[in-house]
Amino acid sequence: MHSFQAIGRAAVVSAVLAVASVLSACSQAKSPYVFSAVTSEITMDGEAVVDVRLVHEPTGKAVENAVIFETRLDMSPDAMGAMTAPVEAQGSPEPGVYRFKVAPTMEGRWALTLSAKVQGVDETITGTVVVTAR
Repeated sequence: MHSFQAIGRAAVVSAVLAVASVLSACSQAKSPYVFSAVTSEITMDGEAVVDVRLVHEPTGKAVENAVIFETRLDMSPDAMGAMTAPVEAQGSPEPGVYRFKVAPTMEGRWALTLSAKVQGVDETITGTVVVTAR
């Protein structure tokens, strides 16, 4: 009786590990879209602006008219992810480039995380660019 229970437990553990492996592989699929910082350094004097380009990597073309619906600026690159600062979308200064007004509270590396929807693409595009405040 005990051997059947052990076999049953082993089967359940194997099934759970297999499902976890598949889910992990699916979540790690690389998106063909990437955000890249046009502005890599910002100043602490007054209002800082960060320009970010969204590119479809297979074609190398900038993606226009994306809807950026979520933003977050934090100091996670310097192991201070709880330190956040305001971000305000400022439109698009040129096709495929998206501008954000940011207000970092201290010098260091800041991560700007963006989530966007692109017409004709089902999944949400999410990416992070790192800028340095000096």
